[in-house]
Amino acid sequence: MKIYTALSEITEPIANPFVTIGNFDGVHLGHQMLFSEVMSRAYRNHGTSVAVTFNPHPLKVVRPDIGIKLISNCEQKRELIEHAGLDVLIIIPFTREFAATSAVDFVDKVLIGTIGLKELVVGYDYAFGKGRQGDINFLKKQGELKNFPVTVVEPYYVNGVIASSTKVRELVSAGRMREVKELLGRFYQIRGEVKTGKRRGGAELGFPTANLHISEEDLCPRHGVYVTQVIYDGKCYGGVLNIGYNPTFGDERLSAETHIFDFNQDIYGKPIKINLLQFLRAEQKFSGPRELAGQIAEDIRQAREVLAVAQKEIILSCEEKYNS
Repeated sequence: MKIYTALSEITEPIANPFVTIGNFDGVHLGHQMLFSEVMSRAYRNHGTSVAVTFNPHPLKVVRPDIGIKLISNCEQKRELIEHAGLDVLIIIPFTREFAATSAVDFVDKVLIGTIGLKELVVGYDYAFGKGRQGDINFLKKQGELKNFPVTVVEPYYVNGVIASSTKVRELVSAGRMREVKELLGRFYQIRGEVKTGKRRGGAELGFPTANLHISEEDLCPRHGVYVTQVIYDGKCYGGVLNIGYNPTFGDERLSAETHIFDFNQDIYGKPIKINLLQFLRAEQKFSGPRELAGQIAEDIRQAREVLAVAQKEIILSCEEKYNS
């Protein structure tokens, strides 16, 4: 996939581009339907499938007071869009100056003038431009005037729920990870470099942990304990994760501490990815390290059971796939 991180990098129009535009936060199943539609149309017409997105999220610039919590950072979004199979990704830096661009100028100068738009595919609720002037009706009229077809992709439902970034954020905040997976089509993931923590996990509790710092500005799952898959150096390990403030020890900094099963490597300063499979219990305060260690042992027992069932589901799914 060819990636442009500024419009100035596009020195000539893209060859026969079929374009979709959006913030694509989380790249959930609704977004994936958009990508499938764009790629299908581009393939049938010997064109180039293009996704246009923005960094940072426009609401962080035009409405910083809202404090929007993002499902995925720009790096994750880029990876997920590339995995979807599009030919080109254009990441437009979103500034206050760019926010003042009118909907007509965006169509004329960006979509047509810079990208060379041939056909546009958008979600049912998409709008852009200063004051969100560029809604679906506006786009269809522009398409008629300037000779580019506009296809609107209807909402995608999962068990009666619309796959939307807003709904995913709501479910993540509630710790409802199984429902999150249904809307994303994959497990919700946090990632980062392993930081040096209080070093209590091994010394005081007998369960060493890999610690990630979580910013208060980021989307944070419900505080508590989760069953996880930890991805490090291309390998996947089971684990249990605690997100919160460690009330037993009176910590004041929000952190994510993961005990990785069957793992003894030194990974301080190394990047890891953590998939959250299932919420086990809320964070709670214990009388001391001994009681906490006992609860962690029970958390690990339950987590191993969950992971064993998940592994059986994967194996059965593969058997059904290849035996059907």
